[in-house]
Amino acid sequence: MQVMGIIFANDGAVGAFTNQRTTAAIPFAGRYRQIDFHLSNMAAAGIRRVGIISRHNYQSLMYHIGSGEEWGMELEEGGLEFLTPFAMSTTHSYRGKLETLHSAMNFLTYGPEDEYVVMTGSSILCNIDLNDVLASHIASGRDITVVTKAGVADGKKQLDLALKLDEQGEIVDMAVDYVAPAGYLATMDIFVLSKKYLREKVREFIARNLFHMDRDLVLGQWQKGQLSVNVYQFKGAALYNESVEEYFRNSLALIDKDVRHDLFGYNHTVFTRVRDRVPTYYGEYCEVEDCIIADGCILEGEVENSVLFRNVTVGQGAEVENCVIMNDAVIGEGAQLKYAILDKDVVVRPGAKLCGTPNNPIIIPRGEIV
Repeated sequence: MQVMGIIFANDGAVGAFTNQRTTAAIPFAGRYRQIDFHLSNMAAAGIRRVGIISRHNYQSLMYHIGSGEEWGMELEEGGLEFLTPFAMSTTHSYRGKLETLHSAMNFLTYGPEDEYVVMTGSSILCNIDLNDVLASHIASGRDITVVTKAGVADGKKQLDLALKLDEQGEIVDMAVDYVAPAGYLATMDIFVLSKKYLREKVREFIARNLFHMDRDLVLGQWQKGQLSVNVYQFKGAALYNESVEEYFRNSLALIDKDVRHDLFGYNHTVFTRVRDRVPTYYGEYCEVEDCIIADGCILEGEVENSVLFRNVTVGQGAEVENCVIMNDAVIGEGAQLKYAILDKDVVVRPGAKLCGTPNNPIIIPRGEIV
């Protein structure tokens, strides 16, 4: 069975995090980038030909992935490829995933005709067995498989694609950009279909001035009875990092060992780029409780219920509580931080106070001095 993968690297805006990087390149869990989870899922399933579609701000992502050797993929034609269709002079604005796929048609044309395609976004993180998803898709004999998660719909969160099933597991309702009540399934932005079918539909829909994957292809064709949909329900942890608040909540949720196990050990190992640092230094008077601490940190103050990335410095007498602190941040002596997210290279002056709330954390953009 031949399978290829496509990852959409710019599939949403997450506050200040995506001003200078793609969604796929957002740091997560102390050592990782969000794309690590998607690449690791594909690598574990034996998918070695992967196209990463990036519209803009992809320099950080390219640096992180490097040659792709950490995931067993080679950055070359026929292996791991960066597809940047929106760098073309003929393409002026983004109108949907189908248009990006049309711009990357050469990638969809290369290789065996009987290949399957696994498409995924970058905002929803999980540790999923894609071989099981592929087996479900093939056994169903349907046009497309949509991976879903129960328990996400709550009448408050807007879902890109929501589905409701009857007792036999057949779809009875489907909606796009819908604040679905409990009982609906939320898409995980993972789709499986044949390469031939996808290529035909992309060409047809672009010719008809239709550009959206969820609205035009999945919902539109299902409503017309022209698309058969297989629904795969994922049982493991799925973290929806589609807003700053969700990112903050999911980051701190990793302190729970059960959530960590589901995300990092549910099916397979999650790989990332190797960046060796010296071990973290814990000062004589530091206090650390319920934290995720990466290597290379220097801790002299108090840190509680927080996630610290590499090379973070916490000065003596500083208090850090319920925070996410990214690489190379420096927190001065006597500073107080609660419910805050510090991007890379942020400097907090001695004695400064930054206090947010669980639902509205303070965000300090990359490189700022406060």
